[in-house]
Amino acid sequence: MAKIKAIRGMNDILPEQTPWWQFLEESTQSVLSSYGYQEIRTPIVEQTDLFKRSIGEVTDIVEKEMYTFADRNDESLTLRPEGTASCVRACEEHGLLFNQVQRLWYAGPMFRYERPQKGRYRQFHQIGVETFGMQGPDIDAELILIGARLWKKLGVDQAVSLQLNSLGSSVARQAYKEDLVAFLSKHVDELDADSRRRLQSNPLRILDSKDPKTQALLHQAPDFHAYLDDESRQHFQQLCEYLDAAGIPYVINPRLVRGLDYYGKTVFEWVTDRLGAQGTVCAGGRYDGLVEQLGGRATPAVGFALGVERLILLLESEAGLAAERLQQADIYLLPLGAEASKAAMQLAEGLRNETGLRVLLGCGGGSFKSQMKRADKSGAEIALLLGEDELSQQRVTAKPLRSGEEQQAISWQALSSYLNNRFKS
Repeated sequence: MAKIKAIRGMNDILPEQTPWWQFLEESTQSVLSSYGYQEIRTPIVEQTDLFKRSIGEVTDIVEKEMYTFADRNDESLTLRPEGTASCVRACEEHGLLFNQVQRLWYAGPMFRYERPQKGRYRQFHQIGVETFGMQGPDIDAELILIGARLWKKLGVDQAVSLQLNSLGSSVARQAYKEDLVAFLSKHVDELDADSRRRLQSNPLRILDSKDPKTQALLHQAPDFHAYLDDESRQHFQQLCEYLDAAGIPYVINPRLVRGLDYYGKTVFEWVTDRLGAQGTVCAGGRYDGLVEQLGGRATPAVGFALGVERLILLLESEAGLAAERLQQADIYLLPLGAEASKAAMQLAEGLRNETGLRVLLGCGGGSFKSQMKRADKSGAEIALLLGEDELSQQRVTAKPLRSGEEQQAISWQALSSYLNNRFKS
């Protein structure tokens, strides 16, 4: 009988990989908490209309990438392809938006049917941040500052850079779209296949084309910033002033757009050149019209989402994760013999209570040599040996595994103090 394997593009995260995920998740939660953001959790399945109305029916996501199915009541449901629409739906449903200010974050899996490749999967994970009720550029700047602080905490701040743009008002975008389509229609033969398909359905996405010939043509296209309304231009200028005052470097990219229809005014991306084609690790912007579009009252909103898998790849490539985060334990307690095993279990419990250290107990028996191999593989700094002699004298032999120090005998009574002092230094 053939073995059942994971669905293509939906990957297992194995024990040797999860410390990277935990480090990223814990770091992100710590940074967001320091800014006063609260967590919200939403279902992974929503009504299909939620995404059609928010993302846009002529986007690639809705047209080609959503996992949509009919349930037993013949209701059309979709595995969420992104988190913003779900967050807006939850906040509106539970009365969290009107005349209120919210700073929220969420984390979890998203689903899109795409060609799997490095950094792009069919089940992927995002950490999203959404804010509501604040219309000034100061909250846009705060979100960017959160990103900058997180990159420093992760140790990848030298590997990412910030790109900014303004998409202006819906009126300005419509005027620009018409002139862009008129220009590109004269040069259809020079466009790549995707851009030709988007010319009538979603022309702004052509600005984001990676095709060299299309990019060369776009240098002759109308300048988006010339179409900005006064309010959007002032909003963008003030945002840049906030970032200048905070010392955050950025590049204004007039061709930066987002793949979702609901964005307007500020858009931004944190990008890296260390991951090849999948260079965007975090992206977001302002979506003031989305709440109203989904049936609520007009509410200013801005947010971002970071791609967990891509950031993990970046962490690995930059060696930004401290080595101790990858180990299973600080201490490996190695008992030799049945009586020692009983005592070791109680000793391990006491050490966890008194030191807060990660204590891995050698279970399952085996020779001294095989157990020492396990101790070394665990990444622990110290092995505590407990044999018949140690048991009779109520002591352990502390053997450093990562240094050339000599092993030494330590009484059970002095062990917690010894370990606390050692791991504090």
